[in-house]
Amino acid sequence: MKLRLIFVIVFLGLVSVVANSKTYKYRVQLKDKRHTTCTTENPKEFLSDRAIERRKRQGLKIDSTDFPVCKVYIDRISEQGGKVLLTSKWNNTLLVKVPDEKMAVEFLKNDFVESVKQVWVSSETDSSVKKDRKKEVTNEYNKIDDYYGVAAEQIRMHNGDSLHLAGFKGDGMHVAVIDAGFYNVDRIKFFKKSRILGTKDFVNPDSDIYAEHNHGLKVFSCMAVNKPHVMVGTAPEASYWLLRSEDNDTEQPVEEDYWAAAIEFADSVGVDVVNTSLGYYAFDNPEYNYNYRQLDGCTSLMSASASMAADKGILVVCSAGNSGASTWKKITPPGDAFGILTVGAVDVDGVNTDFSSVGNTVDGRIKPDVMAVGFRTGVAGTNGGTAYGNGTSFSCPVFCGLVTCLWEACPWLTVKEIIDVVHRSSDRYDYPDNIFGYGVTDMWKAYKLGLERKNK
Repeated sequence: MKLRLIFVIVFLGLVSVVANSKTYKYRVQLKDKRHTTCTTENPKEFLSDRAIERRKRQGLKIDSTDFPVCKVYIDRISEQGGKVLLTSKWNNTLLVKVPDEKMAVEFLKNDFVESVKQVWVSSETDSSVKKDRKKEVTNEYNKIDDYYGVAAEQIRMHNGDSLHLAGFKGDGMHVAVIDAGFYNVDRIKFFKKSRILGTKDFVNPDSDIYAEHNHGLKVFSCMAVNKPHVMVGTAPEASYWLLRSEDNDTEQPVEEDYWAAAIEFADSVGVDVVNTSLGYYAFDNPEYNYNYRQLDGCTSLMSASASMAADKGILVVCSAGNSGASTWKKITPPGDAFGILTVGAVDVDGVNTDFSSVGNTVDGRIKPDVMAVGFRTGVAGTNGGTAYGNGTSFSCPVFCGLVTCLWEACPWLTVKEIIDVVHRSSDRYDYPDNIFGYGVTDMWKAYKLGLERKNK
């Protein structure tokens, strides 16, 4: 009897410990890469042929930021009890999981560690996945007379149909979509013709990316759907990588680490364009919140990574954010990054939506850059039919697909030149502001400007 009682007490104690146990993730900032075995003479050891070619085409040098994080440092942190989940070669950081906060303090004793920041804390829980998600898909939809279906007005606003008629629909271009999950994309007939190169989940490598959030489904559809008279996206013939960096359960700084790893992966496999309809300025722990003074293009880890991607010849297209009607109002990182296109939202009449975040950056750069339809934007629904969505999350991919087609049409342009051509072809170029930026872009005008650049 006593033995049984002791067992119950011990068992309950263990349950209590398990229930209250937490694990932690830390961003470990490293000082250098002095132990690297990589050299700029052998870039194929750490970059794909497409990634190398993209740099060469735009006259960009391969340097030490392209080298992976030193394995010696990863091994040392692992020996000290940390589980290295992800690395960022551009920022020279490690994302390390530990069972004890004290362990992270020990990392600081290494002479190669610059700083340690807690970016995630939580009890370990199993993510719930809808086992019957596929039953939601009916693939029922209505056809209409217009070739573009429900996406007609959001494409024609930019003369995107003229680019398509000229044969530029994204063929040969590789686009990475970094988002929250791509719910049912594998079951929806709209995507049967979509060119998906691969998927990768940076939040939970063991998850089914098609069973996660539906936000990425809708974002992806704005570009990739190719169902005439139902819905045709802005870059229906481009090839896509579907990458997940958003953790839907919490809002913590670790999501910036996931995103940084995702965009570096996109670079390594040689994408040309990145679409991201994600951004962060407020977190579950207010101590980590950003302020206006930090909209400088480099304080946020995501912004620093987006700026670096631009330096590597990638065109990053980012949503401005949906805080226009809130107390924050401003664009959200990484929308403040250097050398990227930040997209706000208008309706089909060109009127700005009240939710579209405004600029400018703290150093006075014009943001958002341009506007696209983000109110009643035609998207794919989780049931395989068409639907409508509101948000800069959707104006962003609408524009991203169009500028992807523009770059296909003008491959001689660099990232900086593409952005300049887009600005010059927008209806407020002569008087940009912090609401519309340079305005609504005429893609056919941009194409003609691109041809002029070639002939000079």
